[in-house]
Parts: sequence; C-alpha cells; structure tokens
Amino acid sequence: VVLADAEGEADPLASGKVLPVYPATEGLSHRLIRSLIERHLDSLIALSRDPLPEPLRRSAGLPPLAEALQAVHRPASTAEAELGRRRLAFDELLDLQLMLLRARAVAKRQRLGVAFEVKRTFTSGLKQSLPWELTADQQRAVREITGDMTAPDRMHRLLMGDVGTGKTVVALFAMLLAVENDFQAALMAPTELLAEQHAATLAGLLAPLDLRPELLLGRQTAAEKAAIRSRLAAGQSRIAVGTHALMQESVSFRRLGLVVIDEQHRFGVEQRAALIGKGAAPDVLLLTATPIPRSLALTLYGDLDVSTLKERPPGRGSVRTGLRAANQREKVLEFVRQECGQGRQAYVVLPVIEESERADLRAATTMVQSLAARWPELGVGLVHGRLKAEERDATMRRFRAGEIQVLVATTVIEVGIDVPNATVMLIEHPERFGLAQLHQLRGRVGRGAEESYCILVAEGPGMDRLRAFAATQDGFRIAELDLAERGMGDLIGARQSGDFELRHARLPVDDDLLSRAHELATRLIAADPALQRGEHQPLRERAVSRYPRAVELFRVG
Repeated sequence: VVLADAEGEADPLASGKVLPVYPATEGLSHRLIRSLIERHLDSLIALSRDPLPEPLRRSAGLPPLAEALQAVHRPASTAEAELGRRRLAFDELLDLQLMLLRARAVAKRQRLGVAFEVKRTFTSGLKQSLPWELTADQQRAVREITGDMTAPDRMHRLLMGDVGTGKTVVALFAMLLAVENDFQAALMAPTELLAEQHAATLAGLLAPLDLRPELLLGRQTAAEKAAIRSRLAAGQSRIAVGTHALMQESVSFRRLGLVVIDEQHRFGVEQRAALIGKGAAPDVLLLTATPIPRSLALTLYGDLDVSTLKERPPGRGSVRTGLRAANQREKVLEFVRQECGQGRQAYVVLPVIEESERADLRAATTMVQSLAARWPELGVGLVHGRLKAEERDATMRRFRAGEIQVLVATTVIEVGIDVPNATVMLIEHPERFGLAQLHQLRGRVGRGAEESYCILVAEGPGMDRLRAFAATQDGFRIAELDLAERGMGDLIGARQSGDFELRHARLPVDDDLLSRAHELATRLIAADPALQRGEHQPLRERAVSRYPRAVELFRVG
C-alpha cells in the first residue's frame, strides 16, 4: 500500500487520499483490480473468519482480521495501512513458525536414534591433548551437542560459527562421542580441497589418541577407493572424511552413528539424505561459517536446534581492516610486496574474470599479468570460477604449500581454505560485493599468529556501507547489516527452498513480530502439537493452505 497517482487519476496526494496499489499485469490494470476489489470488499470481509482466537489476538496487540483487511484495501491513512499490513505480516510469520516447530516436533518423534553414553575414553583424551583451552562458546556447544547425542531422539543440530571460531574441534568432540560408543562418524565437505583440509586438521588432533581419519575423494584411484570402502564396511575405519564420494551406493558403513555436513547449504536435500541414509538412524550435525541474524535463523532454521560460536580461540592474530581510495592503489601494492618479502602471503580478490564483461573493472587475468611483471621475484597464481575444479584445487594447494606468494582470485576462495601464513586480503571493487561476502573473504586471513590486514580499494558510491563493515569484526552484526541491505529475498537461498516466501512481512523491520509469532507458536505447539482443538483448527487449516508441506506435518496420527 503506497501513496500513489495511478493511471492518470486526479492526484490523490492533493485530496489526501491513500490508494492501495496492486501488482498489475498485461490487460489487468491497477485501476481495474482496485475497482473490482472495492466492489466486492465488504462481502469478502463478511465471509472471512479470523483464525486467531480472540484471547491470543488481544495478547499479541493485533487488530481483528476484518479491520486489517479494511485498513489494507481501504486505508484512511498510511499509518492505518501499516497497522493492517503488520497484522497480515504477523499471520504469515505465525504460520511459518507453526510449520517449522511442528516439523521439529514430528522429526523428534519419528527420529528415535542412538542414546550414546559419555564414556570419556576419547573425548576426555582430546580435551587433555589440546594445546589451548576451549572458548566458552565451544564448551557450551559441546554440552548442547552431548545433550542431544545422549538423548533417545536423533540429533538434528546446526552449528553456526563465525570465521575462525573453531567449529571443527567442536564437531570432533561429537565424532569421538560416537566412536567411543563403537559407532562410526562421517564428515562431508563440499570440495576436495576442504575435505583434505578437514582430514589434515583432524589427523593432527587425533594423533595423540592413536586414531586417524579416513579420507575418501573422487580423484583417488579405483584401488585406493576400494581399500577405503572395505575398511569402512568392516568398521576398521571409525572416522571418514570426504566429498560427495561418501554418498555413492558402493560406500557402506558397518555402524554409522553421526553424520557431520560442512557448509550444508552447498548440498541439496537429496545429497544430504543419501549420506544420512548410510546409517540406521545417525545423529546429524550441520556446520556453517555464515553467521545468520536471529530473525533469519528463526525463519530458515526454525526446525533445527542451533548452537552458535562467536568467540575466537586464543593464538589467532588480529585482522585490521582498511578502506583506501583507488588513487592509493600504488601504496597498497607496495605494502603487499613488503609483506610477501617478509615471507608471508597475500590474496588479491576481484569480482569478475574477463575485462570485456565489465570494462570499468580490473579483470583478474590482467591483474595476474600486471603483478607477475611487477614482482618477478614472487610467485603469482590465479583461481576463478571458470577453471576446472582440478586446476583450481591444484593452484590452491600450491598456495597453501607456499609455492605461490600472491593468489589472485574471484570469490571462489570465500569459504574454507586455511592458509595461516597469508596475512593480506586485498579486495578490489569491494562495493560490488555483499557485506557477508566481504566478511567471509576477510576470514581467510588472521588464521595464524601474525597480525593480518584486509584492505578494501574502493571507488564510487557505497562508501558508508564499507565504513560500517570496516568498523566491526562481528560476523553476526555484519549479517544484520546484510539482511537490512539485501532483504529476505536474496538470503533465503541459504536454505535452498521455496517454502519461505514472505509477501507481507519485512525482515528485519518486523523482527518484533517474528519474536512474538515464535513465542506464540511455541506455546501453541507445546499445548496442542497437532492443533486439533476446536479453537486451533482454523490456524491449522490456514497453515496447510499457505504451506503445502504442512499437510503432512499436521496430519493427525
């Protein structure tokens, strides 16, 4: 609903009239839709029934549905129209929360799993062998995961950690809890490079316990893969790490008790289900390095339990973020050369691959040639999205091994690669990136003990948002800024689902409504899990009509 002058009508602003504006299509104008609705509005409102019981509506401080519909379609003022919109937004958010919380309740009932025992044979050994103390966040996450795994219901938990907060160690405690109960654990990563990295990290942590992870990759020889499959099927290998290769039909586990899926949003539902199906009823731990605002987490992941890591473990260097104008590029490049001259490494990130795509951008290929000519003493490499995965991974491995000092890249290095010796992240045209993307890129440095630097070389509009980014290291604060900037639509793809289209609600503007809807849905599902009571049936019917998925969830029995 907006103040509008539609299709040559007398200016409604001049007469103080507020008109609703409807999405027009060819042959169906705003004015025609408005006249049809105006003609039938009273009879339609008379037919409508408010599914929200009166006591609940009053406690939520909301107008009756009939008043809200009147306010939206026949507003006396923009303030009245906004009150009506907020009621419709609340209904939408309540239906979503009812569906997600019902999904969680149904899943818990159906997912009778293994009630693991805390035997402390391996978990205590890991804690004692760590050269550092777990952060308070890590300790809390381990407690939450242990609570899930020792319960008879299957765990279905998301571990959400800002960059560098130590998710892998927390996941390893869960894996060892399964192992000390004579079960196997599997960790699936989205790329071979990340799987290798996880395997190397786990191998170092497991060595004092006389355990080693089994790494299964698509590029291994047939004989290597056959030997690994044999060990997994026999239960000789207790911890497996791999890519989608773990999901193949030929891979079987003797007794799979825990599945850990890293960067789970990069796998489809079927891929995740294929690995989970390798066990009778394994617990599931999903990992993500993308901080998500609470409002978005409730909306996207309301059917999961969520653990959050914000603190960074000790021993990590700090990352200083600097914003520089394009005319300071020479000074910035000299600083990069000095850092590399001291034995460290740098990333140079650009948003496009070839100059012809966007003439005003310095393309990655041109940058590589320029830097190689400028710094003949340094190895300069290039990775971008059009390279074959094998070529890209080979270059990344050379960078990780220190054979390349400067890696020029597009955003393919956003997530995961861990090179503690890299201390500079130079981002060209940062105004072209989302704030969450920039934060993920910044997280590639500061992974060793040395002080690190993230330098944004920017020109043109958008400097205020970049200053806001430079002013904070908090990934959750940046996620809030990103949500405010981009809105729900762009971010909802994180769940790879069309279930969550919001037509009336606007997050984060309506965060207060979401909190109220979540609290009310929690009370309703706790008191009446299938919404069978007479006063709750209209709510169930509306949720089912809005979300087809809810038909199964609310089927009685």
